[in-house]
Amino acid sequence: MQTTIMSSCSSDPKALQAPASSSCCGGAVVFDGASPAYRRVLAWVIAINLLGFGVVAVGAIMAGSASLAANTLDFAADAATYALSLWAIGKSAQVRAGAALFKGGSLAVMAVVILGFALWRTVSGTMPDAGAISGLGLFGAAANLVAAILLSRYREGDANVRSVWLCTRNDLIQCVAVAATGVAVAVTGSRWPDLAVGVLLAAVFLRSAWQITGQARAELRVVRAASAGDINYSSAASGV
Repeated sequence: MQTTIMSSCSSDPKALQAPASSSCCGGAVVFDGASPAYRRVLAWVIAINLLGFGVVAVGAIMAGSASLAANTLDFAADAATYALSLWAIGKSAQVRAGAALFKGGSLAVMAVVILGFALWRTVSGTMPDAGAISGLGLFGAAANLVAAILLSRYREGDANVRSVWLCTRNDLIQCVAVAATGVAVAVTGSRWPDLAVGVLLAAVFLRSAWQITGQARAELRVVRAASAGDINYSSAASGV
């Protein structure tokens, strides 16, 4: 997809409020989150993730589930990285892209941790609680559905904004998969569905990390080129 960087004339209040691309000084403008409405939505989404972390963390410990452990880490990481996104709003394009790079890196680290936990669960050989997995998976899905609805107007934007949407979308998919995992564990009487989903979710996190990092690096290249006077700040950068 083509990603563009906010030009210096984007201080127009209408341009800052727009959740989608608009035109400014003849160049394309990408929403950078500098909107009171978006800030409020992001604050609500952070609160939802903190609540989800608290509930699912207790359940993951009690159920001994790799997929729920992935869910717990995801809620915690999302709350932290969304807070970083909120802080980055209004900062320079370079700072926003740097924040997105950090989020991409944190997703990659989380994926590695989940893989490690799944491998440990394979060795330990204990059976997870299928009912707890499904119940908490459905709870997480409901929480992330609310967050996704709140963010639906802000699916496109710079790397900082887009990373929030990608993470929330992935979280919703993840929680549905976790709920289905509990059913599979109960039907098969095996821990392997739980471990398989844990590994699959780690792969989803890695893919999102790649997407977010790719767009952030493209934006940083444009900012650096603009600083060197090679191109106009409103020039397009190739993204993901």
